[in-house]
Amino acid sequence: MKNDQILSQITEFCRDSDMAETTFGRRVVNDGKLVHRLREGKRITIDTLDRINAYIATSTGALPPPRGLDVPPEKRDPRGNFRFFENRQKYLLFVHTCSEKRVIAERVALELSSLHPRPPALRVFDAGVGDGTVLARVMRSMHGRFPHMPFYIAGKELSLEDVRLTLDKVPDRLFEHPATVVVLTNMHYAEAPWLTPASPTAAAGMLWHEVALRGASSGEFETQIAELGPFLEQNWRAGISPKSGMPIYERPVALVLYREDHRFLLDSIIPRAGRTEANFDLVIASQPYRAKSSVNFRAKRIIAPLARSLRAGGRLIGIHSHGHDPGLEIIQTVWPGENPFAVSRHELLRAVKYELGSAGRDLNFNAYADNRSIFRYDMEALPNEVTGSIGTSTAFAAWNAAVYVAQIEDDRLTEMTENSRALDATREVLRKHNGLWFYDESYVISRRRD
Repeated sequence: MKNDQILSQITEFCRDSDMAETTFGRRVVNDGKLVHRLREGKRITIDTLDRINAYIATSTGALPPPRGLDVPPEKRDPRGNFRFFENRQKYLLFVHTCSEKRVIAERVALELSSLHPRPPALRVFDAGVGDGTVLARVMRSMHGRFPHMPFYIAGKELSLEDVRLTLDKVPDRLFEHPATVVVLTNMHYAEAPWLTPASPTAAAGMLWHEVALRGASSGEFETQIAELGPFLEQNWRAGISPKSGMPIYERPVALVLYREDHRFLLDSIIPRAGRTEANFDLVIASQPYRAKSSVNFRAKRIIAPLARSLRAGGRLIGIHSHGHDPGLEIIQTVWPGENPFAVSRHELLRAVKYELGSAGRDLNFNAYADNRSIFRYDMEALPNEVTGSIGTSTAFAAWNAAVYVAQIEDDRLTEMTENSRALDATREVLRKHNGLWFYDESYVISRRRD
């Protein structure tokens, strides 16, 4: 809420109640200069705003406004809605031609030096595992820094295809770091850290599947994980919400993997149905929301629940696209004025802080300066592929990367395939910058240590 909105509310109340503004300030927060400071543009805390609203509501006999952000339903047409898990070809081409996954993993790994794990395990949650590349790279870095510490690794992923790709990377991680518990779930952001569905109906139908992998080699682990194929096909299914057009799980599932020969050591770490906790040392929120989703939706539905899952000393690192790069230049050449990256990290953190209210008192919200927050990743091409005559395959890979990052819907792309305008614009930008790169920005929410 802006200062002028708060002032308007206070002024109207004081006029109707025949009360001096100084009296109002003293009665609400024992500060007669409260209103004066608001007029000077000074900020107030969320607790002060809550006390103002509660006092006015009590005095007028009205109900105080509900806490938290207002999130209008984001009704979307399933036919035109951009969803990562339904854009497999674009996604696979993007991750194999651009360095984003590697660069994000390197950025996340920088947070490991700030962690202060507590027994019995270092606990990590990945809020959108994707194909598992970032998580696997981070786990390698974790092993290098904490080689003898048990790991509890949990991840959320709705896409069956991505779960399969992630499971392909698990055998090597369990071989290198045997004292590891891996948990994958398809639940919502507000449910997944606790492995507990919010709906009683969903909780009653939840499927909990625990797999103790036998043997001591990655090959043996791979064979047993491959046998989970029929189970995943039958149970890891997604549908479309009739209310919002958003993808949702048909049935909540938790898949728990660990080595049988380490069951005794990991007994206190292995989660059990109905007896789970969050308390994560590190939460990775890499591209967890649509570029065009509202700031209130991002804060209330995604980041605030993840921040609540942090333990004392825990850190959440969030990463999303920043724009202001050659990739966006391609998009704006074809669609002038297009800007899918309208929400900055600063706006998002303010919204999260407001949504959390008093629950965020022991949290630090770090947007950082641009030179620390913003980082670059590139489309990886040979030097001679982006100079001189640029081939169709290179131009198409660059165009695909640009539209994937900007999350352009398929129905808007159809008209572009009918002419060469898009590829011509892409070639022009590639020549101008001698390549193609993108910017992501990061932020950190950390919970203070006890």
